[in-house]
Amino acid sequence: MKFAVLDFETTGSQTTDEITQVGLVIIDQFQVVERYTSLVNPGIGIPSSITTLTGITDEMVADAPSLDQVMTEMFPLLFDCVLVGHHIPFDLSFLQRGLVKCGFPRFQGRVLDTIDMLRVLFPSITSLQLGMVAGMFGLDHERPHQADSDAEVTAQIWMICMERLLTMPLLTVQRLHQIFDPEVSDLGWFMEEILAFKESQTAVDMDAHRYFRQFTINVGDWGEGEPVRKDEQLRALDVPFTDFYEDVKRLLQDKFEVYENRDSQEQMIQEVQDSLKAQRHLMIEAGTGTGKSLGYLIPALYYGLKHDKKVIVSTHTINLQEQLRERDIPLLSEIFPVGFRAAVLKGRSHYLCLRKFENKVNMGDYEPGKEDAITAGQMVVWLSETKHGDEEELHFGNKGPQFWHTVASDTDSCLNRQCPWFKKCFYHRARNDANTADMVITNHSMLFTDMKADNRLLPHYKHLVIDEAHHFEEVASKHLGIELRSTAFLHTLQWLYKDSRSGQLPMLRLRLQKFVEEERAAAWCQVIDTLYPKVLMIKEEWERLSEALYQLITAKNDSSQLETGQFVLRMKDETLPDNWTELLATENNIFLNASDILRTLEKMVNQIKEVQDEFEVQGLITDLGGILKELYEHRDALHFFMKMSDPDYVYWMEAGAYSKSKSLLLVSVPTDVSSLLQEHFFETKESIILTSATLSVNRSFQYSADQLGLQIPRNEAEGKLRTVQLPSPFNYREQALVCIPRDFPGIRGPSGETLFVKALVDSLSEVALATKGRMLVLFTSSRMLKQIHPAMKERLQPNGIDVLGQGVDSGNRSKLTRMFQDSKSAVLLGTSSFWEGVDIPGDALSCLAIIRLPFQPPNHPLVEAKCENIKKRNENPFMKFSVPQAVIRFKQGFGRLVRRASDKGIVIIYDTRVIDTHYGKHFLYSLPGPKIEHMYTEQMVPRIREWMGEDGYEKHENI
Repeated sequence: MKFAVLDFETTGSQTTDEITQVGLVIIDQFQVVERYTSLVNPGIGIPSSITTLTGITDEMVADAPSLDQVMTEMFPLLFDCVLVGHHIPFDLSFLQRGLVKCGFPRFQGRVLDTIDMLRVLFPSITSLQLGMVAGMFGLDHERPHQADSDAEVTAQIWMICMERLLTMPLLTVQRLHQIFDPEVSDLGWFMEEILAFKESQTAVDMDAHRYFRQFTINVGDWGEGEPVRKDEQLRALDVPFTDFYEDVKRLLQDKFEVYENRDSQEQMIQEVQDSLKAQRHLMIEAGTGTGKSLGYLIPALYYGLKHDKKVIVSTHTINLQEQLRERDIPLLSEIFPVGFRAAVLKGRSHYLCLRKFENKVNMGDYEPGKEDAITAGQMVVWLSETKHGDEEELHFGNKGPQFWHTVASDTDSCLNRQCPWFKKCFYHRARNDANTADMVITNHSMLFTDMKADNRLLPHYKHLVIDEAHHFEEVASKHLGIELRSTAFLHTLQWLYKDSRSGQLPMLRLRLQKFVEEERAAAWCQVIDTLYPKVLMIKEEWERLSEALYQLITAKNDSSQLETGQFVLRMKDETLPDNWTELLATENNIFLNASDILRTLEKMVNQIKEVQDEFEVQGLITDLGGILKELYEHRDALHFFMKMSDPDYVYWMEAGAYSKSKSLLLVSVPTDVSSLLQEHFFETKESIILTSATLSVNRSFQYSADQLGLQIPRNEAEGKLRTVQLPSPFNYREQALVCIPRDFPGIRGPSGETLFVKALVDSLSEVALATKGRMLVLFTSSRMLKQIHPAMKERLQPNGIDVLGQGVDSGNRSKLTRMFQDSKSAVLLGTSSFWEGVDIPGDALSCLAIIRLPFQPPNHPLVEAKCENIKKRNENPFMKFSVPQAVIRFKQGFGRLVRRASDKGIVIIYDTRVIDTHYGKHFLYSLPGPKIEHMYTEQMVPRIREWMGEDGYEKHENI
């Protein structure tokens, strides 16, 4: 089989654009047998943006061959080839237009895309951008965005895909062939060809892989693990903790060539141990570089193993959860003198239900188009690799999350021990691992899901470590609230009944139809027939109601002022619209109809359950039970929101500017969760360790304690709670300089923002030239970021400095961070998600710019409601809530700069409120001791050069 791997550079992506360069690589029998490349004279000017991207100028193509000449040379090379490209629709459209324009017939051969193949064969790949893929495979990509170089790399990627496909287990390839129909797509034809070749060469090797129910899998039965320790090993814990820790420290020193004792980490280890032993709570702030993961893992494992107590560790982010699983736990497993078992347990919907997935693949139950088939193919390959069945391991396309929802594990559709997949089940494996583990790593969301499920999900525990604890109250509010998404309600209704052939009810009816001569089956079919119009009625009523609510939210919002692309509207009794009574009537119809359907279905499902094996509908009935639960939840969430009967909740609606009513989200959230946290956590657990890099404000833990409902005792030595702020392991006075341009314009006034943005572009550009890029700029406003981005790009790109913008160049934080680190000289503009959790150590980052202090919008419904509550207590909500919350965020942003002892750099704060207002001191005093100077804007660049060791010296006013 021959492949022609094609890439074009063009003047743009419109039909009026022209080809500027061709790259073509011919592959035959896994060998590159021919290459063709040429510049092309497009006959029109090349836009400057394209020249910046590709490096191809008007001068370079002035004497290049015409398109006619290039097509004449290229066309014979395509004969008898399968056309391959990276995002092939783009190149194919230019090829077809070029061939027709030059009098050649259109290309009629097979067409394949490396992007589709990468998604299926490498299901965990995190980026499909050509340069990123080349980097992952260790391929040299010397000149990105030049056709010859791109075609060469694409050809190498295609050969890697071919090798991967041909070395896969035969059963996996057979499953892929089953998913991709050769009559429907060229990818299906290709899978058929590969399968025929493999079947002629190999047989199913029962020894090389694990197989179950015609799938290749990478797990045996759960519960088969060997004991991790002998009882006598526990004697190593009979010594005092200080002696035990000295032994562990010696083992760490032996393992690492360079191991530095960190006083702050040692203090943390002792504080955690003392609190666990004394059965008290601990709030401990551990800044960057402390090594806080080992700071709590070592004493928690010692205490748990010594006293036979299970310890739960909870994180906010998946990244930290995976870091604990992949890095810290394996390290401690190697050096700990006692064997231990640690397990990760996430929410149930994170795990694949193998029974549902098997049914979906066997039935070919895919939405029209290629997306569902590619996701199914991805997951078939992933099953042969995964040990956890966790969706986080997969990198989905746009519709992947919707597909996952149909195959995710859930309580109501679970057959438990009656399921043929039970002993392979990923969720039950994770539960079993957690039950037998000494330490369970989970997340804040799971803690609250467990709380709402009366503590039936997590193993019993009395000792809890909460990492990233500054998010704990926020996650509690979200999880203890009630949300209803418009699309979720519609999906549930469509899953129940979409049309006469799609949905659980039609599928059940089809199965019962086989037994229609049996009286019960005929009666149930009649019941199902009566439900169809009722489901459609609810769907129509909900579409009408959601459209009316969307109109309400847009009428109250000015789209020109949209910051995040989301409309938000708080609902209050005193400001309800005139037509609210009509909307309540529509909701009441939905409630009554849904209740009627639920009663009828529950009765029928219970009847069928008793004879489900006789009618071969066990799986369908179980899945139907899951849908009924979802419908109950949606009905009740809508009813609760519309009635607004609980005064302790705040109610609001959100919607996107583009997806209209389909993007509608109804939210009902308790205003204050502190009493619930007290009741379910701090009053019932023996010891809770709360840790984060940002728990204190102005050296005080009062704000964080208030949010969690904790009382800081006057005498902490005798109280139930102790607070500790660890010293930083870094010498911030020598490593970080904070510059505040005191004459920088403010943002207030009719022309304030215009002047601010202009001054900002000027200053950031000058600083970026001085630091040679290596700058992260943190915004609180994505609108302002998008204003700044083009102007900075225009200033800096001619000087070889890339400008990357979140939501402009990519919305993916990890991808932008990699692009920034891979660039020799770049400025990265980021918003909310870049304020924390981004780690860019070393020379890649030397300058951090904070544009505005990160206050939450005061008109956000939850912020507004919290402030109203504080006012009722005759306290100042700005100082009591808004400032401390912004300080915590500000500290997180500051922490992006210095990530290790060798880092050195500058932080610029462009918001002069830090020195002009009475509350500004709280921000500066909360920082970990950097050198702080304020100066005129024009003095900043010389001072930065001096600080980084590149210029003379000037005196400035110190704080």
